Amino acid sequence: MSTIVLNDSVPVVARKDRGALWRAYGLLVPLVVFLLLTFVGPIGTLLWRAVADNELPQAMPATAIAVAQWDGHSAPDERLFKPLIADLKTVAPRDLASAARRLAYEAPALRALLMAAKREAGKLKGSTEEMRQLDPRWLDNATWQTFKRASGPVGTYHLLSAVDMKHDYQQGLVSKDEAGLYRSILGRTFGIAAITTLVCVLLAFPLCAYLDRRTPRMRNALLLLILLPFWTSILVRTTAWMVLLQDNGIVNAALLKLGLINSPLHLLYNRFGVILALVHVMLPFMVFPLLAAMSSCNRLLVQAAYSMGARPLRVFFQVYMPQVLPGVAAGALMVFIVTLGFYITPALLGGPADQMISFYIAQFTTGTLNWGLASALGLVLLVATTLLYLIQAHLARRTTGAK
Repeated sequence: MSTIVLNDSVPVVARKDRGALWRAYGLLVPLVVFLLLTFVGPIGTLLWRAVADNELPQAMPATAIAVAQWDGHSAPDERLFKPLIADLKTVAPRDLASAARRLAYEAPALRALLMAAKREAGKLKGSTEEMRQLDPRWLDNATWQTFKRASGPVGTYHLLSAVDMKHDYQQGLVSKDEAGLYRSILGRTFGIAAITTLVCVLLAFPLCAYLDRRTPRMRNALLLLILLPFWTSILVRTTAWMVLLQDNGIVNAALLKLGLINSPLHLLYNRFGVILALVHVMLPFMVFPLLAAMSSCNRLLVQAAYSMGARPLRVFFQVYMPQVLPGVAAGALMVFIVTLGFYITPALLGGPADQMISFYIAQFTTGTLNWGLASALGLVLLVATTLLYLIQAHLARRTTGAK
C-alpha cells in the first residue's frame, strides 16, 4: 500500500513513490531516444532541407547580400556586378560547382554562364560595359532574379517548385514554364492510391463477410492464405507479377491456349499491371480491420430490424454499415496512405506515365542530387497524409459521438 503523508491537510505522494515514478519514466528513455533518432530527426531534416537554400550564400556571400538588397525589377548595375566578380575571384571550385548546380535547377544555362564568368573574372572589375561584353545575359533581370531567389539561407523555391509555382518579383506567385509537371505527378499518385483503395474495399468487403460467417477453424485457415504474401518480400512478389503478366507470360499463354485471345495482351508496363500488383500487396491491410469490425458487429440489431419489417437494403445501409464503417475507414486509410509511398512496384511494373511521386523523390536524391526538391515533394506528401489522417479521425469522432 502506498505511503501517504499530509501537508497542510492536502494528500501528496510520498518521496519513495516519487522515486519509483521517476524510475518508471526512466524505462521510457530508450524508446524516446529511438523515436528521436528514427522519426523526429529524419522529419526535422526533411523540413529543413525543404526550405534550406544556402549554396549561393556559402559560395558567394557578397553576391548573395547584394542580390538580397536588390529590389528585383530595376536594371542590374555595378552594385551587383562588382560583388559577383569579387566572389568569383576567390570562390573555391567545389563551392562554385555547388552554387552553379543550385542556379541550374531554375535556369540550366546559368551554369555555363557562371563558369564562363569565373574564367574571365581575373580580367574584370565589374563595370556594366565589361559585363555586357562578357555576355548580354548579365544585364537581364531574369538572370539576377534567379540569383535573388537563391540568395538564402532559407527560401520557398523548392516548396513552390513542388507545386509548379515560382516567385516573380514583378508579378508575385506565377506558374513555372513547365506548369503542371509535379501537380500532375501528385494527381497521378493520389489517383493510383484511390483506385487501389477502392478495389481493395470492393474485394475485401464480400471476402470479410464470407469469413465472418465461417467456423473459427475455417476462418483461421483462410486467413493464413491471406497472410502468406506477408512472408515474401515486395520485390519478390513484384517480380512474380512480371513473370505472370509479360507478353509471353503465364496469363497470356493460358488465354491463348483457351482461345480467348488471338494475340498476347499488353498487361505489363502500364497502369493495369501497377494497380493489380498494388491490390495484391495491400489487400491484407484492408481485410484485417474490416474483419475485426464485422466480428464485433451486433447482429441482434440486424435481426431486430428484419423483425420490424425493414427491407434488406435498408437494414444493410442503416443498421449494418454504420457498425462496420469504422473498420472500412481504418482499412481504407491504411491502404491509401501506404500506397501513396510505393516505389518498387510502379518502378518495375509501370511505364513512364505510371510512376508515382516516390520515384521522383528517389531520382532527385540519387540521380540529380536535388535534395531540396526531393524534401519538398516528401513534405507535400507528408502534409497530405497528415490531413487525411486528421479528417479520418474527425469523422471517426463524429461517428462515435452520433452513436
